[in-house]
Amino acid sequence: MAREQHLPLEGKIALVTGSSQGIGRAVALRLAQAGADVAVNYYRHAEAAEEVRAQIEALGRRAIVVQADVSQEEEVSRLFEQINRELGPVTVLVNNAGTTRDKLILQMSLADFEDILNINLRSAFLCTRAALRSMMKARWGRIVNVTSVAGLLGNAGQANYSASKAALIALTLSTAREMASRNITANAVAPGFVPTELTSKLTEQQRKQMLDLTPLGRFGTPEEVAATICFLCSPEAGYITGQVICVDGGMAMHI
Repeated sequence: MAREQHLPLEGKIALVTGSSQGIGRAVALRLAQAGADVAVNYYRHAEAAEEVRAQIEALGRRAIVVQADVSQEEEVSRLFEQINRELGPVTVLVNNAGTTRDKLILQMSLADFEDILNINLRSAFLCTRAALRSMMKARWGRIVNVTSVAGLLGNAGQANYSASKAALIALTLSTAREMASRNITANAVAPGFVPTELTSKLTEQQRKQMLDLTPLGRFGTPEEVAATICFLCSPEAGYITGQVICVDGGMAMHI
């Protein structure tokens, strides 16, 4: 008799912000493969988000698509209300939504700086705060924040992006300390260079520079990042909290 497949996240409700494409899409699908029902959040790419939902449902899991700007408090409230109503309380949160607006500091406006912090950092704070209510009630939760090696190393032309990702690491550590007694873990995953729509704006020279800085000599894939995130969301990772896991081909190994 064939053994029943073990699904470590069966019965869990997951929210992945910015999950219509790229790393977020790969994470949503990987969590569904592990048994979770998934809320697919997007801001602009509705058709892509619907495709992710269809793929999740084809895996036999429940899924909903919710459009929301997660940098806005009222939209985050609406997002969580809909998830609670249609799927149930969120106990797995992956804060993936983020963007870039690259310029040298001398050319960067205050709006360029603040907008990136709002999208990359404030959104994670708002979603974490909203998710903690149901996690504390369940006395179980997993939070994974998608940061970047830029938040560890800095990057010329990305003062706003690097600052937001470094601050996201600090948010992760504070959340981990506050919530450890409630059996809620918080960790960060820092991808290196992973080809996505976000990185497609880089020039060939910039891509070559990134590759030269990567000891493994190749770029990563969204699926490789998603595998690490899925593990951190699983019961098996229950003794891991407050960590920054680099999935970067060795780019930041000297830290």
